[in-house]
Amino acid sequence: MACNNTANNETETATAKKTAMVDKKNFEATIDGRQTALYVLKNGNLQAAFTNYGGRLVSLIVPGKDNNPVDVIVGFDNVMGFKNSTEPYFGATIGRYGNRIAKGKFTLDGKQYSIFTNNGANALHGGKKGYQDVVWDAQMQGDTAVVFTYLSKDGEEGFPGNLAVKVTYALTAQDGLAIHYEATTDKKTVVNLTNHAFFNLNGYGSGTINDHLLTIYADNYTPVDTTLIPLGIHAPVENTPFDFRTATKIGERVNTDDPQLKNGGGYDHNFVLNDSTADMHKAASVIADKTGIRMDVFTQEPGLQFYGGNFMQSKNNMKGGTKDAYRTAFCLETQHFPDSPNQPQFPSTVLEPGKVYKTSSLYSFSVKQ
Repeated sequence: MACNNTANNETETATAKKTAMVDKKNFEATIDGRQTALYVLKNGNLQAAFTNYGGRLVSLIVPGKDNNPVDVIVGFDNVMGFKNSTEPYFGATIGRYGNRIAKGKFTLDGKQYSIFTNNGANALHGGKKGYQDVVWDAQMQGDTAVVFTYLSKDGEEGFPGNLAVKVTYALTAQDGLAIHYEATTDKKTVVNLTNHAFFNLNGYGSGTINDHLLTIYADNYTPVDTTLIPLGIHAPVENTPFDFRTATKIGERVNTDDPQLKNGGGYDHNFVLNDSTADMHKAASVIADKTGIRMDVFTQEPGLQFYGGNFMQSKNNMKGGTKDAYRTAFCLETQHFPDSPNQPQFPSTVLEPGKVYKTSSLYSFSVKQ
C-alpha cells in the first residue's frame, strides 16, 4: 500500500507541475533594450499567460475530464527559451504577413518589394525578424484581457508603410480565448496577422497528437509546390488525405503516399473554409483522445493553416523538461491564404491608408466526457 501511495503522490506531483502557471520571474528580461514580462489572465474555468516578447501565448489551462486542469500549450516556462528556440514561432503573434510569400517578392502599384527570405527561397511569417521576435507594448484590461500594440515601421523587413498593430487576447465567460486583430497604415501595404499557438489537448509533453480527432469545415484546400507555395487553385478534399469534413484521427492518413503530404512532410496546408462570407464561421473542431478536451475554432478569416508538427525535432527543452518531439503539437492558424500578394485570384490582403484591418478568431473549449 505504501508503494501505491508513493506512486499516486508522484503522479499527483507531476500533474500539479504540468498544470501550474509559469513563474512571472522567468519572463523578466531585457531584449533589444526593452523589458519583457508575463501577463496572467483568469476567467471562470480558464487561465492563460502571455508575454510581450512576441505577443505570445505561453500557457492556457483548461478543464479536462473530471474537471482536471490541463495546460494545452506547448512552449517554454521562461522568456529566453522562446528567444533562443530553434523554432521561433511557439505561441507568437505573427506578422506582418503570416505564412509564405513566394521568393520574398510582391508588387503594389507597379513597385516591387523584397522581403527577407528565411524559408528556403521564400519569406515566412514576416521575414527574418517578424513580430514573434519583437517586444510589444502591453496593457492589461482587468483580469480577463491583455492588449498588445506595436508600430511596424515603414521598410521593416522590406514591407511598405508604418503599420500600427493592436492585438487583444481575451478569455470569455463561455470558456473561450478570443483574439481581435486591428491595424492601420500610412502607405499601401499587405497584412495577414495570426497566432501560432502549438496545441496538445492532452497537455504539453503528453506525446503524439496523431490520435486527436480533427474536423475541418472545408470542402477545398490550396495544394502547394515543393516549397509550400500554393499552386493558385482550390482543390477538393474529397477522396484525399485532406478530407477532415468528418472527425478523423490526425495521424490516420498522414503517412499516405500522396504528393501533397510529401511536399509538406505531412500536413502543412491552407484550407479554404466553407461559409467564409459569414461574419464568424466555424473553422475546425479537435477532440483529445485522453483528456476529452474539445476545442472549436471560429474565425472571420477565409483560410485555416493546419500544421501537424512535422518539423519538430526534439531540439528544445520545453516546459517541465519536456521536448518538442516530432508531431507532439499541432497548429490551427486562422488566416488569409499564403502568397496572396502574388495570387490575385485569392482574397486580397492589401490594406490602404484610411482603412482599418480588423478580424477576430475564437478558440472555444469544452469537455467530451
